[in-house]
Amino acid sequence: MKKFLLKLIQNRFLFTELAKRDFKQKYKRTVLGMGWSIMSPLLTLLVMRLVFTHFFGRNMEHYTTYLFCGNLVYSYFKESTTGGMNALMANSGIISKVNIPKYMFLLSKNVSSLINFGLSLVVFFIFAAIDGIRFGGHFFALLYPIICLVIFNIGMGLILSALFVFFRDTGYLYDIFTLLLMYMSAIFYQINGYSPMVQRLFLCNPIFCYIKYFRVVVIDGNIPGLAYHCLCALYALVVLSIGCWIYKKNNHMFLYYM
Repeated sequence: MKKFLLKLIQNRFLFTELAKRDFKQKYKRTVLGMGWSIMSPLLTLLVMRLVFTHFFGRNMEHYTTYLFCGNLVYSYFKESTTGGMNALMANSGIISKVNIPKYMFLLSKNVSSLINFGLSLVVFFIFAAIDGIRFGGHFFALLYPIICLVIFNIGMGLILSALFVFFRDTGYLYDIFTLLLMYMSAIFYQINGYSPMVQRLFLCNPIFCYIKYFRVVVIDGNIPGLAYHCLCALYALVVLSIGCWIYKKNNHMFLYYM
């Protein structure tokens, strides 16, 4: 970790420029520019509300906020990990010519996604207020799942970017995986109707855990217990450890497959 931070400090100018480039590229040649960071989650929320309210949210209070929580976390996860997966191959021309830490390209993608997530989070708080959600000091607890999610996304990006270098099929398979994950994360439906055993199985999905944390804090006005905090941290640290191990083991091989 010390070596990693040292390299990041040494290349901080390059890292900053990469993060700026990735953020600007996302909105290049668009009319609304950064406005899409706000419009995109709103339009997605509108579509989901129109489609799913009749089936799942007729008798549920704060269903709009419930939907927004799920879509907010899932969208950040998908954008961050998809960008991370393509980080090495998209910058293969630079990597093959300049000797710099390859993970910097992945981290810059994560910074860009985190900025978009922050903008969407502001919109989320505005909608929560309109929906009658009561704000309080417990909202600061949301920093915990956000930090865990950032670490988890970096770990997933490390894994996916390495796999994508060696196996281009990873991109197609990941599209299918994220679609399945969306339906398995209870974004637009509740799990209360399932048996206790099935509800516990949902906790095997890290994204569901982070979504649930948001909902417990925002909608229920509570903070999850210690065991739940440990579970969220465990997912983040395990995935990050696996990603770092894969990178360290295969780092010298990447150039041969780009």
